[in-house]
Amino acid sequence: MIKKKSAYVAKRVSYRLQYWLFLSLIWVMHRMRYTRRQKFGAWFFSEVIAPLAGYHKRTRENLNLIFPEMEEAKVARLTASVGRNIGITLSELFSPDDFVKNVTNCALKGDGLEALKRAHEQGRPVIVVSGHFGNYDVVRANLIAMNLRVGGLYRRMNNPYFDAYYIKSISKIGTPLFERGRRGLKAMLTFLRGGGILAVLIDQRLANGVPLSFMGKTAYSPVSIAGLALKLDALVVPAYAVRQLDLSYEVHIEDPIEHSTAIEMTQALNDSLDRRVQKNPEQWLWIHRRWKSTVTHDDATN
Repeated sequence: MIKKKSAYVAKRVSYRLQYWLFLSLIWVMHRMRYTRRQKFGAWFFSEVIAPLAGYHKRTRENLNLIFPEMEEAKVARLTASVGRNIGITLSELFSPDDFVKNVTNCALKGDGLEALKRAHEQGRPVIVVSGHFGNYDVVRANLIAMNLRVGGLYRRMNNPYFDAYYIKSISKIGTPLFERGRRGLKAMLTFLRGGGILAVLIDQRLANGVPLSFMGKTAYSPVSIAGLALKLDALVVPAYAVRQLDLSYEVHIEDPIEHSTAIEMTQALNDSLDRRVQKNPEQWLWIHRRWKSTVTHDDATN
């Protein structure tokens, strides 16, 4: 009992220390102009955090798995670019006021937008599916700017202090937000049945996922979103925010996924993201253990 209590106290102290360091960094960054903040975030994550946390190593491992013929020099360049992309995304998400002001006037492309708007006008539920690509919240921010009712699905983070700050930040982009799992399920279902648009990410590995293909390798994938769409007759639309060289965005809203089976629809969503990552590999979250097949339930949330 004493050991458990000591471990609990040590973890809480560690969480507080991480949070204080994070707040100090945020304070420094918010002394900068927004564009400077984005560039600093890119540098800091790629050159400081990623090497210390082992993210560069994990990125290289994943790149070598998917692109075994890629030259080492290109792997190194791409690894650095992945770190910079993550740093830009984090700096944007923790600058919600500036973020919304700067991204809600970007170009929206793709035939799926009209289908999405039509379904929303008819009161039909819509599920907009993306991945950890570019900055996924750009999609949500732009749909909200069009006066559409958009909610977001999020996963609670391990550090409770960081989690509270994160939720406060992304809430400024738009609400409602629904926590993944039992906590947010009832409210999320009510929202969808009322004709809402739910924005979700489906490219995280799950211990209880179905072994499907992603980028030519087996990736345990969640079929629950497709199952929910079938149950509620919801329109399912893949959508991606592609970051441009000047740090602006293009939002691509693809054709809806045809209703079939949950497995077939999830595979179609994996294939959609696959095509985006092939075009802009530097904009995907390669630090995630997407292809690890044997996991614990705790690992599945990382």
